[in-house]
Amino acid sequence: MLILLLFFISGVSALNVVSTTAVLWDPAQYIGGEKVQAIYIADPTICPHLQADIIPNRIQMEKDFIRTADLFIAHNGSVDVSYVMPYVDDFMAANNYGTVKWVTLKNPSMTWNTPEGAKALSTEIAGWLIAADPANKTYYESRLAEYLGQIDAADVSAEEKNLIAGQDTVVMVWQQDAAEKWLGLNVVSIYAPDFYQGGKFTPVKVVDDINNNTAKYRNVQYVIENMQSGELAKGLEEALRNKGIPVKRVIFTNFPKSIPGVDTLPDVIRYNKALVTPKEPTPGHATAAPTQSSLDILMLPLALGAGILLYGRARL
Repeated sequence: MLILLLFFISGVSALNVVSTTAVLWDPAQYIGGEKVQAIYIADPTICPHLQADIIPNRIQMEKDFIRTADLFIAHNGSVDVSYVMPYVDDFMAANNYGTVKWVTLKNPSMTWNTPEGAKALSTEIAGWLIAADPANKTYYESRLAEYLGQIDAADVSAEEKNLIAGQDTVVMVWQQDAAEKWLGLNVVSIYAPDFYQGGKFTPVKVVDDINNNTAKYRNVQYVIENMQSGELAKGLEEALRNKGIPVKRVIFTNFPKSIPGVDTLPDVIRYNKALVTPKEPTPGHATAAPTQSSLDILMLPLALGAGILLYGRARL
């Protein structure tokens, strides 16, 4: 009876958190640890704006948790504002459960698919938990430090960066910063949905450029998709292959829980970098110059050989 009572009290005392996406859910749950119970609404395998029929069903599945939640967290970007938050608001209002007070990112457009972005996002989320539950501030800060360490561990190592950086790629615009600024890939061209910049970078426009300026794309190694945006780049891959360019189409993800085994933001970072990490440098790909320590190691046998030779001559 006592054990059951303690378990019940522990469950009641947890901070219940509703997040719009798995992106917010993962750091909230990790940093919150045993002090937090968190769920996410949008399916992480699909962009929320494509989930008009899915999100209401997911809300119904979690209705008992949602109606008594302590904290509601959101990106507050255009997709959240239009396709996730209103469904939760309407559910609460229709059932007389009260008005949702959302806690949102200071920058709704911030990205999280790089170590730097993931750490900034996680730090802000830790601040939300501390503000909602100040009694456990030290606990949350400790868990945050652990989580930031996991993100750092998933980052590209010097050896990986040496293999990845400089490879030519065509990339979906939502993954451009990750490809260019984090991984150091050489972005030859971007592509995007038709609503981006008036349709200037649709896959059809890029195919035209491939046909008209083939030499520009001659060394492209990858066409990078963004998983949650749907398959846009099949035509690009085909156009490049038709020009004799053996490109590889890879699909980056932005969301934890979108792929088996990719459960956290560190997993997302680790998964994406692996897709563009060759086992050895590609032809024509520059590698870093030998370090002084490696030069010292190379010179050691020569120095020993010279010493032995001089010793032999002295004996003669």
